Amino acid sequence: QVQLVESGGGLVQTGGSLRLSCAASGSIASIDDMGWYRRAPGKQRKLVAVIGSDGSTNYADSMKGRFTISRDNAKNTVYLQMNDLKPDDTGVYYCNAKLTVIRGVETVWYEHWGQGTQVTVSS
Repeated sequence: QVQLVESGGGLVQTGGSLRLSCAASGSIASIDDMGWYRRAPGKQRKLVAVIGSDGSTNYADSMKGRFTISRDNAKNTVYLQMNDLKPDDTGVYYCNAKLTVIRGVETVWYEHWGQGTQVTVSS
C-alpha cells in the first residue's frame, strides 16, 4: 500500500512564502511524475506544477516565477516552494504521484493522491 503524506500548509499573509512537502512511502518500485494540484474554493482541482523523474518541470502560467517544484528521489519526496503568495493562491493543495508499486510478484502502475493540505493567503 502506498501513502502520500503532505505537510507545510498553513495561513500566510499576502507576499509571504510557504514550502509544501509530500513524501511517498510503501512498496514502491519507481516513481515517474510527481506534482501538485490545487482546488480553490468552489472550483475544480487544477495543476500547479509537475516534475518528472529526470527533473523536467512544468508549471501553470500563473505560478511561473513564484513557485518552484523540486524532488528528492532518494527520499521519494516532492517539494513546492511558494513565494510572493496571493489571496488567489488559497486552496487545498494535493500531491500527486504516478508510480509503480510492488504487489507480490507483480508490479502495477497507477496514480495516487495525497489527502491535501490547506493553504490560506490573507489580504
